[in-house]
Amino acid sequence: MRFAKYHGIGNDFLVVDLRTRAEDFAMWRDAGVVVCDRQFGVGGDGVLAILPGVTGDARMEVINSDGSIAEMCGNGLRCVVRYLHDRGGLGREMTIDTNAGALRCVVNGHAITVDLGRPRLERREIPMTGTGRCVDEPYVIDGVERRMTGVNTGNPHLVTFVDSEAEARRLARELGPTLEKHPWFPLKANVEFAHARSRSAIDVHVWERACGLTLACGTGASATALAAVLTDRADAGAPIEIALPGGRLEIVVQPDLAKVTMTGPAKHVFDGELDPRAIKARPVP
Repeated sequence: MRFAKYHGIGNDFLVVDLRTRAEDFAMWRDAGVVVCDRQFGVGGDGVLAILPGVTGDARMEVINSDGSIAEMCGNGLRCVVRYLHDRGGLGREMTIDTNAGALRCVVNGHAITVDLGRPRLERREIPMTGTGRCVDEPYVIDGVERRMTGVNTGNPHLVTFVDSEAEARRLARELGPTLEKHPWFPLKANVEFAHARSRSAIDVHVWERACGLTLACGTGASATALAAVLTDRADAGAPIEIALPGGRLEIVVQPDLAKVTMTGPAKHVFDGELDPRAIKARPVP
């Protein structure tokens, strides 16, 4: 079982090309927890399975490190696009089917731009309990009132702006696990704590659903930029630099909120081969 290791600003994945072996997807899903384990396996935030396209040039399925399936992964999608451009037989422009829809992607040198399409802003679309939109709404946790914005940029996100990058880092670690599984979000949520350094530069720390603290989250960076526009902390139509622990992404939110684009790198790390007999063995607690 061959795989390629890629990362998008520190968000790392095993990429497996199953376009001619779609029947192997179930095996990879079953093995996902073990192969992503950083002590007993290869290590990674997830497995990216490339399958035959339905409406697009190919399809991406994201197997999280806990074995669950994600709707989308922004950094993962850039890794898949880099693989398909460099050695998968596709050109600079391609459309990739995901569980969040068919997304158009363009390779421009080291950078890859992904059109994430129309963000979902209504609570029922996120999904999130209640009605209408959730923009800068107050909530209390651990006795402190904060404000949250809920959006979906491919999967559910909760964004909270704080006063410093250090506070964002601390709160992602301390409050992320609680907010990820909060009853507001029936499908759980990715949680971003953000510090706006200016109207065009934001520091972000992410507690990612099914993964925990991560060095980067592409849809989370996009959700944060969108939340900044919705709360008048950033300008629509202009590039917004999102600084994550693993690197930086450029996000543009269209003025009519009809589209969000994400631009950033994706890099190949190494290729490897797994023994199917080995990956069936799970570590004993």
